[in-house]
Amino acid sequence: MRPSWLHCAAGLGAGDPDNRGMKNFVPAMRSPFVLLLLVAALCGACAPALNWREVRPPEQALSLMFPCKPEFAQRPVTPAAPVAMGMAQCEAQGQQFSLSWAELGDPGLVQPALQQMREALLAKLGGQAGVPRPVQIAGMTPGPQALQQQVLPSAGEVTGGKSQARRVDLALFSRGTRVYQLMVIGPQREASVWDFFIGSVKLAS
Repeated sequence: MRPSWLHCAAGLGAGDPDNRGMKNFVPAMRSPFVLLLLVAALCGACAPALNWREVRPPEQALSLMFPCKPEFAQRPVTPAAPVAMGMAQCEAQGQQFSLSWAELGDPGLVQPALQQMREALLAKLGGQAGVPRPVQIAGMTPGPQALQQQVLPSAGEVTGGKSQARRVDLALFSRGTRVYQLMVIGPQREASVWDFFIGSVKLAS
């Protein structure tokens, strides 16, 4: 049986086979790269209770705390797909937690990629985007596009005081030529959940 994220990917790709909204994305990262990041934003799995544990994604000089056991997916470099990428994701108490990464291989691509990744996600998610704030993670590569941002339901998606849409917290940062996207998506939640999640990220020295 295919992992749940593969089923989600199939559904997303069917809606936009040419990924027209990303025409100007970094050439080396075409639609499969964008698709992987959007999968992390839009797919779901089961929902066990929170149970924080340290996770070390394979072949990554990074660790962080997940409140559930994540599934991993990786795509190696091939002639047809020159960007290596991967993802870890799981869902607990109706909230989806995910980390995605990609190795760009060129320092000049990093900041434009971070900007375009964030803009593509915001456009896909809709809602009311908050003011982006700098990300501060020890060991990351500083840059103007290392940002975190919150997306709340739009006014039309909130009826009778109850949200009919999902709230999103996301962060994008890099280490060298590797870019990372961290995200929590789900119903309203305590701010401490996101603060703990992003605060748990540790990059190896």
